[in-house]
Amino acid sequence: MKLHEYQAKQILASAGVNTQPGVVAETVEEAVAVARKLHEQNGNDLFVVKAQIHAGGRGKGGGVKLAEGVDGVREKADAILGMMLKTHQTGPEGQKVRKVLIADAVDIEKEYYVGVTLDRQTNMNVIMVSTEGGVEIEKVAEDTPEKILKEYVDPAIGLRSFQARKLAFGLGFEGAALKQASKFISLLYKAFVDNDCTLAEINPLVLTKQGDVQAIDAKISIDDNALFRHGDLTALRDIHEEDPLEVEASEYGLNYVKLDGNVGCMVNGAGLAMATMDIIKLAGGEPANFLDVGGGASAETVEAGFRIILKDRSVKAILVNIFGGIVRCDRVATGVVEAANNVKIAVPLIVRLQGTNAEEGQRILQESGLKIETAILFREAADKVNAALEELAV
Repeated sequence: MKLHEYQAKQILASAGVNTQPGVVAETVEEAVAVARKLHEQNGNDLFVVKAQIHAGGRGKGGGVKLAEGVDGVREKADAILGMMLKTHQTGPEGQKVRKVLIADAVDIEKEYYVGVTLDRQTNMNVIMVSTEGGVEIEKVAEDTPEKILKEYVDPAIGLRSFQARKLAFGLGFEGAALKQASKFISLLYKAFVDNDCTLAEINPLVLTKQGDVQAIDAKISIDDNALFRHGDLTALRDIHEEDPLEVEASEYGLNYVKLDGNVGCMVNGAGLAMATMDIIKLAGGEPANFLDVGGGASAETVEAGFRIILKDRSVKAILVNIFGGIVRCDRVATGVVEAANNVKIAVPLIVRLQGTNAEEGQRILQESGLKIETAILFREAADKVNAALEELAV
């Protein structure tokens, strides 16, 4: 689950991480009121107005603006709120801005990057830092990988103080700033672990001209599988920032991710889903989605899956690929027939069943009277997907 910048900063601030103070606003008048309050507290007349969406590149898209005085905040907030902000992460349609973060502008001496994530190759968390703050870490990794320093954290031991100091020293901090940066990295890592994050990223981390080490931006993603431990964090979910079909799928306990292809796929198991998408590509198509109905694959979940897949108008065929381990294939087949009758599927439907009672499941599908192509082998499924696409292309 992704969080907005202002939410990420609240979590980090509560963990003791030094972050840029600011308040979120949903209307222009709220933004003006925030600016007035910040001015009364700090005496600052220069503010930054930042669009709150789940995407990077906001500044390049016009979603981050400096504002002078309360009148400047009014002007910038009015321009940003309600806009369809387009960045390299939103796609061409953009994302509607519903909230802005108002914060005091910071007098920056130097910008840095700090991020924490899981390295799946080593099965350890890794802290990455770079002197190239304000630049996308992917671009730094591609163009100047030598400017990224890494420290791997043994989960049995945790982050050791010398590792944090080593990273801070590698960034070039000295004196009091070195102590601040070391503490910052340690607290950031602790917040990452305590909140079951998959990503905690500060870009940029800055050294101000007053000598403070501070997070100016913050990006946090929470592991969905750990949300049962964090009821307070679950409340931070913003469904406006998610694909409507993905939101609907989550209501049925389905794992759905929309893609850009033309073949809808429904499977049980993430590994099988990846293999199914490979099959679709080998057959000459492009997967339109990732949809995992889970181990049960009941008639209800299958029907919900069909409805969600078919709401994507780019879908020209559907491949159902189910392994009958926990659930028997004959029960899955009965569920597919029932769901297909209720949904009225108008595109070619290919169903591959393998596992317990696969032959019985295939018989149920063939005798259903519905236009369903069946398969047991992967190769059969690929050939029938290819045939369906070729027929549509004629």
